[in-house]
Amino acid sequence: MVEWITNIDFTVLYWIQENLRTEWLDSLCAFLSWAFQLGLPWIFLGVVLFCFKKTRAAGVMLIAAVVVTFFFNELAVKNAVNRERPCTIDPSIPLAIERPTSYSFPSGHTASCFAAVGVLMFTHKKIGIPLILFAVIMGLSRMYLFVHFPTDVIAGAAMGLLMAWVTVLIFRELKYDEKLSNLDLKIRRN
Repeated sequence: MVEWITNIDFTVLYWIQENLRTEWLDSLCAFLSWAFQLGLPWIFLGVVLFCFKKTRAAGVMLIAAVVVTFFFNELAVKNAVNRERPCTIDPSIPLAIERPTSYSFPSGHTASCFAAVGVLMFTHKKIGIPLILFAVIMGLSRMYLFVHFPTDVIAGAAMGLLMAWVTVLIFRELKYDEKLSNLDLKIRRN
């Protein structure tokens, strides 16, 4: 079963390499890979959202979901599964980025994108729903770069959405969302 899935994964990846590879996509996907390496743009967005009362709770939940997703994926799941990356299995495909050294399953870039976007979908649909396209593009870029299998990307998306849902659920259950929304950040001067 695993061999069958891997064969399908490689079929998709080779199709992408043969039919979609261009210089401008190499540059775009390499930039996305670099910019979102540790989820820092999502942390920045969380801080920006925290600055506004209406989105304060979403900002904290977004940061929490991205951080928990990162540690869970990188320290637990990837090391438990130990799946080699496609670029390690088949080094003949030229890479537009430096060869990653961690394991492949699940895609951390995709997971952090879907965790951030998931929180926004669950808390502020008008912000979150348009960002789904960006999260999908991030997942596709990981396959385009030949550093993740399609199943890594699907698992990363599912993991990110699950972490977003659990984060929002916990914050709402403990009423942290209300406490954060009512938090007064005004600096008082005497």
